[in-house]
Amino acid sequence: MTAALGLGTYRVRAVEEAARTVCSDGLVWLDTAPNYGMAQQTLGPVITDHPRVMVATKTGFFTRLEGEAAVAAGVLTPAEAAAGHSLHPGFARWQTDRSLAALGRADIVFVHNPEQGHADRAVLHARLRDVLSVLEEYATAGRIAGYGVATWSGFQHEAFTVPELLGLAKQAAGSGEHHLGAVQQPVSLVMARPIALALDGRGPLVQARAAGLLTFGSSPLHGGELLDLATPELADFIRPGSSPAAACLLAAASCPSLDVVLLSASTPQHWKAAKEAIASPLEPDQLRRVTDVLAQG
Repeated sequence: MTAALGLGTYRVRAVEEAARTVCSDGLVWLDTAPNYGMAQQTLGPVITDHPRVMVATKTGFFTRLEGEAAVAAGVLTPAEAAAGHSLHPGFARWQTDRSLAALGRADIVFVHNPEQGHADRAVLHARLRDVLSVLEEYATAGRIAGYGVATWSGFQHEAFTVPELLGLAKQAAGSGEHHLGAVQQPVSLVMARPIALALDGRGPLVQARAAGLLTFGSSPLHGGELLDLATPELADFIRPGSSPAAACLLAAASCPSLDVVLLSASTPQHWKAAKEAIASPLEPDQLRRVTDVLAQG
């Protein structure tokens, strides 16, 4: 089974048009963040018009303008704002309030790349627990449906594991009844380790799925780099007759234990082509052959 296709709004042109195209499909995920340009600010009316769409946003990174607003509000110091990323609980509360005001609601609020700038695991875990405590308050109050962790390299570099995140969520909730609901990490033919681990029944995606968490794969085309890196020969090996973009997206979406693959599709044609590309998943044996070929260089 392939992962469901969701819209990632990072670097998407004409976000409102793209989101309305996606929402016409009904039950889909929109993934955004306060630092994705003006994407988050343009989604509110779309979400209002499409009550079935599921919405994910993030806390952690912020734009220069939002940093200046945080300083003016007394939430961050100028030095903290200069970093462009914060796990401070007061900032997470302030930023989440702003996101909810822009979007209207959120099904998941991800802590965005918590590993950013934190080399010490003990310090990172303590700060992450504090942020999860804030999001747990929001979920308990019914202001968000749940929360998660979206990471670029946290699992890869073992800054934390899924069992550790579950433990931190339990600490944040003060019990086993917590609202940690999802994890997000890159899944692509460049960032292929999650695929290889999942094919072996191991790794964060498998652990998260076993714990009842939703699993999101980001950057399936590695920020567009795979469009240049993938050769026609590789595309044909993955799925005969496929374009490099379609083949690479199909490989990511065929990853076991992956629920949603997030694609930055800017046009209706792009979205339609992506849906067609992943309609029939790769068999695990074929996906393993693909990852083996890539591992051999």
